[in-house]
Order: sequence, then structure tokens, then C-alpha cells
Amino acid sequence: MEKKEFLDALMAAVVDGEEEDSAAAAQAALDAGLDPLTLVNEAIQKPLEKVGKDFENGDCYLPELILVGDAARAASDVIMPHISAEDMAGSLQGKVVIGVVSGDLHDIGKNIVAAFLAAQGLKVVDLGTDVSPKEFVETVVRENAEYLIISTLLSTSRPFYRQIVQLLEARNKRTETFVLVGGGPVTPKWAAEIGADGYGRDAKDAVDLCRLLSDMVQKPPLSEPILVNALS
Repeated sequence: MEKKEFLDALMAAVVDGEEEDSAAAAQAALDAGLDPLTLVNEAIQKPLEKVGKDFENGDCYLPELILVGDAARAASDVIMPHISAEDMAGSLQGKVVIGVVSGDLHDIGKNIVAAFLAAQGLKVVDLGTDVSPKEFVETVVRENAEYLIISTLLSTSRPFYRQIVQLLEARNKRTETFVLVGGGPVTPKWAAEIGADGYGRDAKDAVDLCRLLSDMVQKPPLSEPILVNALS
């Protein structure tokens, strides 16, 4: 097979939402000598961006979005360890702890965000769903994470966001960790009220937030949260 064929095979597996095929195609492409960063940018990031736009435009449905996100993450898990420090200079660096707060078992949006972040080079620690404030904070401390991303689709789970920020402060980690929030019932106003550093609506917003914050000289907490969709 030509190198382009390996690239096309990986892209097709991601677009088709085939998790196992994506991981296998990623490994085959690496074995064939393809550049890991090229694989991420061309065969993972582009399909993710396309399906995200298609979903927003009504050209694809939620199940497709979920499958593509899972496939992209499976491929990223294979590729990212092979990216050199020099290559990583052009990618996002650092560690993200992400999860859905206590009382909420919905993980669709969180999984897609995690896939986007992993494709950008960040190390993602995914806590899953129904995560207590204590578990969030203990993981941030243990992993020494630069970013904490909290999500929920339930308004009844929203008060836990404030508890997480307060626990970070109590553990003296608030000045080391950017807190990013999102989810259906979460608003920019709420993000400001609880002292978050950023608010986003979707996976692209999460990536843009991490990129903006990584370039900032100012350390957390910020006086006002960054609102990505308000910057465009």
C-alpha cells in the first residue's frame, strides 16, 4: 500500500465510526512509517471537524457523532505516544481531567469533547459520569492537571460545579488548574458566578479554550471566564 492509502484507510475508519478499525488503521499507518502528527491532523482532526459541522447543520445525527468521536479517540490513543517532543511543540500540551458531575449519567457530549482534546495532543483523564466533587478534585491533585472540564445535562447537578471550585481552593490547586465548564443548563453567567475560567458549548469550544489558556501568561483563576463563542 502507498502511504496515502494508509492515511485514507484511517480517515475512512474514523468517518465510519469504527472504533476497532480506527485503532488498527492507526497502527498500520505508523508501522508503514507515516508521520504521527500528519495522521492526527489529516485523518483524525479533519473528520472530527467535518462531522461536528454536519451535526450543527442537520446533515448527520447524534449516533453518528458519537461513533465518530469514539473512533477518533481510539485512533488518537494509538498515535499520540509516537509523537515526538519536537512535534508536540505545535500541539497542545498538558493534562485534562474531564467528567460529568454527580447525578448525571449522560456521557455523549463529554466523550466527543475528550476525543477532540486527545486529537490535539492533550493527555485526557476521563472520569466518566456521575463523578463526585471529591473525585474530581482528588484526580486533579493526583494527576497535577492543568485543566479541569466539568459537564452536565441536568440542572439538578449544576450546584456541584460550585462545590468543585471550592474544593480546589481548599486543596490549594485553584491557582494551578483552569476550570472549564459546559453542558445544557450551564450558562456564561453561571460560569462567572462560580468562578470558572472558561465556558464553551461544544468540543470545538473546549479545544479553543485550552489553546487560548495555554498561551496566556496569567495564571488561574481568571477574573472573568473566557467565552469562546463570544470572541468570534
